[in-house]
Amino acid sequence: MGIYLNPDNEGFREAIDSEIYVDKSGLLAYTNKILGTEQKNICISRPRRFGKSMAAKMLSAYYSKGCDSGKLFEEKKIASAPSYQIHLNKYNVIFLNVQNFLSSTHGVHIMIQSINSKVGAELLEEYRDIAVKTKEALPELLSYIYSKTKEKFVFIIDEWDCVFREKRVTEEGQAEYLDFLRNLLKDRTYVALAYMTGILPIKKYGSHSALNMFTEFSMTNPRILADYVGFTEEEVRDLCEKYGMDFDEAARWYDGYTFKRNAHIYSPKSVVDAMLNEEYDSYWSQTETYEALKIYIEMNFDGLKDSVIEMLSGGRVRVNTATFHNDMTTFHSKDDVLTLLIHLGYLAYDFASQEVFIPNYEISEEFKTALQGAGWDAVVKAVDESEQLLRN
Repeated sequence: MGIYLNPDNEGFREAIDSEIYVDKSGLLAYTNKILGTEQKNICISRPRRFGKSMAAKMLSAYYSKGCDSGKLFEEKKIASAPSYQIHLNKYNVIFLNVQNFLSSTHGVHIMIQSINSKVGAELLEEYRDIAVKTKEALPELLSYIYSKTKEKFVFIIDEWDCVFREKRVTEEGQAEYLDFLRNLLKDRTYVALAYMTGILPIKKYGSHSALNMFTEFSMTNPRILADYVGFTEEEVRDLCEKYGMDFDEAARWYDGYTFKRNAHIYSPKSVVDAMLNEEYDSYWSQTETYEALKIYIEMNFDGLKDSVIEMLSGGRVRVNTATFHNDMTTFHSKDDVLTLLIHLGYLAYDFASQEVFIPNYEISEEFKTALQGAGWDAVVKAVDESEQLLRN
């Protein structure tokens, strides 16, 4: 058991010991299905506060040889799946939180060296009985271990996209990071599963994705994993019943993310806070400052201001998400800004109509605050007056 190699299950244990825990272990049935197949590489992008890290800790607790998680999962949904016992704590897991590495090294090149060094040291300790070269980079070291043991690895990479959210990281640094990931994971026989999670989809260079072996599940199209984006309507109904809260108010405040496979997905952190505080309120601003939203609105590309006003009035705006470069610095049009706001959770997206809209009352209030900060007080006043007329 190590920090990066075969970690323990304490992170997931903390989640299920919390007062509110919503069982999302059904996700493991999907990852078990793709394990060791050509579909073994998946990238899950979600906004902050939507349970990405908790899911990553759950996967680690389930697959890691470094712990015994039977009691943690025995009453969860995954326990009834035929694949449950087959894969429970059977794999070498390498768990990387890239944000932690980047924050402690302040540079992509040094960050990659640190990952190679720290993970490599744990591998060398675990496989000290095998004659391995201590100066090899991770792909070579892992290939050698696999050739001797035939043991495969599950890679769980949290905050994988932080490199593309840091303005100080150069494009050369971004490219070096993508090359590192590609060399580590693509066409490697030692990979049983690669699960990456972050806010942004995979970075594009030119017209092609740099990591094209990954299947992506994003806020524009989560595909068959829509139920795991946030809380479902059934899950929120159950919580409202348990805590004696008005379900219709929960829907007004926190519903609105809609996908082909699930028309009602709720912002999970906000729902949890509302239940625990016994009060519906905007909990978004308590974990994210509106400054990010304000910056993007102030860009006002191609009449962005008019689009925001239309959405605040209950309308929808058509958007082309294909032009977005999947970073937080490259913007050429209104569509790029709107697409980023989808990935940040400030807008919901209808894949069928290719339209964006403000999902719920909580986010609407965040937009109003951002508009006031951007000097659009008259716009906010007009929207409020319009809402008042509708209520009357």
